[in-house]
Amino acid sequence: MTPVSGKFGDALAWIDRQGPAMADDVIAWSKVNSGSHNLDGLAHMGALVSEKFAALGAERRVIVLPPGDSVGLDGAVHPVPRGPVYAFTKRPEADRKVLLTGHIDTVFPADHPFQEPRALDDNTLNGPGVADMKGGILVMLTALEALERSGAAGALGWEVLISSDEETGSLGSGPILAERARIADFGMTYEPALADGTLAGARKGSGNFTIVLRGKAAHAGREFDKGRNAVTALAELIGDLNALNGRREGVTVNPAIVHGGTAPNIVPDLALCRFNIRMATGAEESWVMGEVAQIVARHDARDGFSAELHGGINRPPKPLMAENEHLFRLLRGLGAEIGIEVAWTPTGGCCEGNNLAAAGLPNIDTLGVRGGKIHSDEEFVLLDSFAERAKLSALLLLSYASGELDWPPKGA
Repeated sequence: MTPVSGKFGDALAWIDRQGPAMADDVIAWSKVNSGSHNLDGLAHMGALVSEKFAALGAERRVIVLPPGDSVGLDGAVHPVPRGPVYAFTKRPEADRKVLLTGHIDTVFPADHPFQEPRALDDNTLNGPGVADMKGGILVMLTALEALERSGAAGALGWEVLISSDEETGSLGSGPILAERARIADFGMTYEPALADGTLAGARKGSGNFTIVLRGKAAHAGREFDKGRNAVTALAELIGDLNALNGRREGVTVNPAIVHGGTAPNIVPDLALCRFNIRMATGAEESWVMGEVAQIVARHDARDGFSAELHGGINRPPKPLMAENEHLFRLLRGLGAEIGIEVAWTPTGGCCEGNNLAAAGLPNIDTLGVRGGKIHSDEEFVLLDSFAERAKLSALLLLSYASGELDWPPKGA
């Protein structure tokens, strides 16, 4: 039997020639600040990405998201505007359907000093979003273009969702991801692989929370005993949260940001803590959420104090289920045809792949470039990975479109 890579050798050779153009595009895109709350920058990036997908003949929809909620330093909940989701579809009537997802937002706001890409050497580019995940979107685009240039494209329908809020937890785009996941056969998400090409297998779930603790203000000298110090009460509550670490192997609780008080001579009546929870299983999620609820209730019941919990689990755990492992093994076989080793490992990180898996869609969520040090000003991408990773995705799409992929797994 002729290998898939042999049948589509022309498409793979075409991808090899696109490496320099992809590098040029990621440099240009990296110069556009698209922090999650920079609506102008997100609109600019949305226009650039839309132009690329228009060249593929895809139908575009812009899905406007309602504002989100954020707890301010005053302890009140305030609306926060979100950027849209850009949806691109081609051949939605096809029997075989694949959902591809990515995001244009980065963790670097408009006033962050990290704004410009720069070459570290002939193969390494440092810059905001070059790996996470403007480079990944270019890998996705090039793989889809190779599909469209082939004779197999007509049998495969594809939908792409590009969100503007992934780095803040996909709270707005999450329901859309879940809805579209239910009509696809498998998912492909373009977070970066590790620098050596290793993919993420099982992923932990994650949730972000804010505790608002209120006490009673008083003069720190004249009426100290009449006050209720929210800062010291919150410190005790944080100690209780931290004590949850180590009680379940897969659970971590990270109190990360603390605010409180106005002046040294005032007993503070308001304090806030923002924290993150990670867990590996649904059972661990139930346990830790129950423990947090008890802690908050206990401190809320203290004389003169109130405690409120805001937030929730926005990405459920993504265990490595049998269907997902089968998809990894298929990709490993395709990679072997073109000399790319495909391996995967568990990770504590999470992404849109968690959302897709929670909706029942098997997916591989690190199909983007090889790179590293993401979420820091040392973020980098390896330029030779653009064509390499695009070929891997293209082979997966082409093998499914041509009917040669063993999917869905027998007995599923």
